[in-house]
Amino acid sequence: MNELIILISSLAAGIILGIFYFGGLWLTLERLSSSNNPYILTLGSFFVRTVISLIGFYLVVRSGHWERLLVCISGFVFMKIFLVYRLRPEKRAAVCEVK
Repeated sequence: MNELIILISSLAAGIILGIFYFGGLWLTLERLSSSNNPYILTLGSFFVRTVISLIGFYLVVRSGHWERLLVCISGFVFMKIFLVYRLRPEKRAAVCEVK
């Protein structure tokens, strides 16, 4: 029972990390066109998102159980798929196809 709670926590951590990483990527891309220095915005966002995600993965796996890391990465990838599906520009794609 205790291991189940830990695996659910690992899944939740992966989902939170996925929301942070891919949500941050989406926000970065949205602000890119209005940025004075898009290179610094892109690189800074990448490094911050990557470092925080790696720290999160490390905290999950530091006990040495690879199953927890696998569940965490599954939550991370699930959020990528979900956010790509949810945030895709369907209306913009439909308008471009009509013209």
